Amino acid sequence: MHAVALTHDNKILTWGVNDQGALGRDTNWDGGLRDMDKSEDSDSEDEDDTGINPMESTPTAVSDEFFAPGTKFVQVVASDSASFALTEDGRVYGWGTFRSSDGILGFSETVKVQSTPLMLRDLKNIKALSAGSNHILALDHKGNVVAWGCGQQNQLGRRIIERNKMSSLIPQGVGLPRGKIAKIACGSYHSFAIDKSGQVYGWGLNNFGEIGVESNAGEDDAVILRPAKLTYLDDYNITEIDGGEHHSLACSDKGDLLTWGRVDGYQVGFEFDKLSEDNTIFDDRGNARILFKPTIQPDAKDIVAVAAGTDNNFAIASDGKVYSWGFSSNYQTGQGTIDDIHTPTLIDNTAIRGKKIIGAGAGGQYSVLVGVAEDAPTNGVKTNGA
Repeated sequence: MHAVALTHDNKILTWGVNDQGALGRDTNWDGGLRDMDKSEDSDSEDEDDTGINPMESTPTAVSDEFFAPGTKFVQVVASDSASFALTEDGRVYGWGTFRSSDGILGFSETVKVQSTPLMLRDLKNIKALSAGSNHILALDHKGNVVAWGCGQQNQLGRRIIERNKMSSLIPQGVGLPRGKIAKIACGSYHSFAIDKSGQVYGWGLNNFGEIGVESNAGEDDAVILRPAKLTYLDDYNITEIDGGEHHSLACSDKGDLLTWGRVDGYQVGFEFDKLSEDNTIFDDRGNARILFKPTIQPDAKDIVAVAAGTDNNFAIASDGKVYSWGFSSNYQTGQGTIDDIHTPTLIDNTAIRGKKIIGAGAGGQYSVLVGVAEDAPTNGVKTNGA
């Protein structure tokens, strides 16, 4: 329920819900709440809980007083209730908290809620970050991965004992081929790593086949405890991957777009009658439930970047055009409708027509597209690795 953005002049902007310090700044507001539905010329004096706090809703820079002088940032990520920022020299700052099914888990073993940015001193030489709903992956320059946060669905790649659950808040290594990982990505409750040859490993929640492992897909509380190589992707050199709540998508070096996981909200971008028993699990009534095998989207070509929201997706083509699909009840597909978008569909509206889109991000009820400023150069699509 919040967003974080890094500007070209090295400012970290945050906005959204600040209940557990996720914005990293003071958002106390004494001026009453603004009603989102009230017109500006309204004479009504009624201010109630339907309004919003402008200190939260307005993108505002986090104070640089919390960062070492001269700090330059290269990446920011947001989980459900926390934010993290990566510096040019491989250090990590974080704020907010992690949550579990029992409520607030904590930011660290000693801090429940971190309301302002704090350097995580155990993390050094970090190259990239990725955030799930309540867990974080960090990739270092040597090609190794650490994970921390909530591990209830085994998304950390290690078993967490209930009586020692706070240990999950300590960054620890993930059991992947040492020194060979090039990129990382997270779904809500699952995780991915891409090695230097484009092979993919996945772990965490798999109850809708979102990892891409068929063996226990469809079982209640199915998990993949430790990183498993995704053999269904062996024939592809995967360059980008991302996960939603119960689905995932990826693209290859040849521009192929592949999707898999939960199908009932068109998360995987296929009409139900296009799915077969060769790649899909059906329920007792014959309804398609899980696309367990990563499957190519035939009408999306030259894809170079992907992004997943909870139940919606974006795929960016090499020419800067962007496709979206999935659940759209809050207009999160960018297609101007609350109807589900069944298949990857080009976004073509006045806001982005003629623009070159280079990045996308999506949460539970909203999405963000990033385009090239008309007076600014670009080095291409921002990825979650190199």
